[in-house]
Amino acid sequence: MANHAKRLVMSTLTARSRCFSTEKAPETAASLFRKLAAVTTTDGGIADTLDEWVKQGNNTKRYNIIGCVNQLRKFKKYHHALQIYEWMEKGKIKMNNVDHAVCIDLLAKTKGVSSAEEYFNNLEESSKTLKTYGALLSCYCKEKMIDEAADLFEKIKELSFASTLNYNNVMSLYLSIGEPDKVLLLAKEMEGAKIAADKYTYNHLMKGFASMKEYDAAEGVLERMRKDKVTPDWFTYVNLAAIYVDAGLIDKANATLQKLGSMRNVHDCEAYHSLIYLYARLSDLSGVNRAWESLKLAFPKKPKNVSYLVMLSALLKLDDVNGLQKCFSEWESGCSTYDVRLANVILESYLNRNMIEEANALYENMGSREVEPNLRTLDLFMNYYLSNHQRKLALEFFEMGVTKVCSEKIKGFPTDQTVNKFLELLDEEKDEEAAEKFRERVKEIEHLRT
Repeated sequence: MANHAKRLVMSTLTARSRCFSTEKAPETAASLFRKLAAVTTTDGGIADTLDEWVKQGNNTKRYNIIGCVNQLRKFKKYHHALQIYEWMEKGKIKMNNVDHAVCIDLLAKTKGVSSAEEYFNNLEESSKTLKTYGALLSCYCKEKMIDEAADLFEKIKELSFASTLNYNNVMSLYLSIGEPDKVLLLAKEMEGAKIAADKYTYNHLMKGFASMKEYDAAEGVLERMRKDKVTPDWFTYVNLAAIYVDAGLIDKANATLQKLGSMRNVHDCEAYHSLIYLYARLSDLSGVNRAWESLKLAFPKKPKNVSYLVMLSALLKLDDVNGLQKCFSEWESGCSTYDVRLANVILESYLNRNMIEEANALYENMGSREVEPNLRTLDLFMNYYLSNHQRKLALEFFEMGVTKVCSEKIKGFPTDQTVNKFLELLDEEKDEEAAEKFRERVKEIEHLRT
């Protein structure tokens, strides 16, 4: 009892001493991630932040650092993630084969595939493993580098490194370039090599059959999955429903969507987004609304901006003006971050119906919220004024877009279609001088953003 009382007194004194101590408590890994994510520069800012973290005596355990890499990749901050690895290498922190594979992926995303190749070639032979070979193959497949992918895949098979993931990546490549017959051959090759197919393999196979218009065979993939004890998930049913919609097999599409809608414990908002999108393609407003309500039931907190964007886009496609306005007002009244993409959907609706006053009011509201219009916003107004032969106003929005394109090095503005509309208008007005100036301006844009 006396010892217990003594420990209690000592504990209390220790707690008090912490309260009055000026020594700073170590920060958490979550705090480190927030610091790294907040770095705006791509030149050394990450290394400086990590050095400061170490200097302050914080935890530098490997799993915390790699945890930050994974989080940054999740939020598509690839430059930041790559700089962490560069900092690790300079600090002589040992990197394993998974780290090397992630580096290859990050280099391809930030500096191009040639940088990823150079990194792979400079690895020690002991680090050229299933993981690193697979990472480079994935880069080739994503960039549709057909010959390089085919050669590397053969090398991988020679080394007995071939995996389900490798096959899936190559299948995805062949689907993307319109060679579905090779997907079927790869599936047979996997079976012969006793490499187990997963749900992604079967989805690729399903798409391969559909591309060859073998719809019964595509449907039969579900039975093959059950036979091989691979449980179809929501993505499999979305895949099959999309195939039916593309083929015009409406009854089968509806039956598959109903099957998807009745699935329990689906905790991926992408499943509901797909339902909304596919019902919109079927011009089924009630199906769209059912899927939206199911999404809100599955995620009791307010849906994310991207979910509202999917729903608004579906309502725009179906020309449900009342539903569109109601959904937008629901989002706008409680949004924590004003998303210009959502406002653009309403702008498009207004401009499609010649409601220029309402469109301008929404545009001004965006300005009052200090929301910067994106290129889509400017393109909508520009094309509206072009269609209404209001050249001066169209050119104003064109120049605003040009400024944005040149400062941010963005491609795709103006589109070829918009350029042609401008030239057609100038041709109608028989203003050859203005047409020539416009052509020169377009050439200037192409030069500035290269």
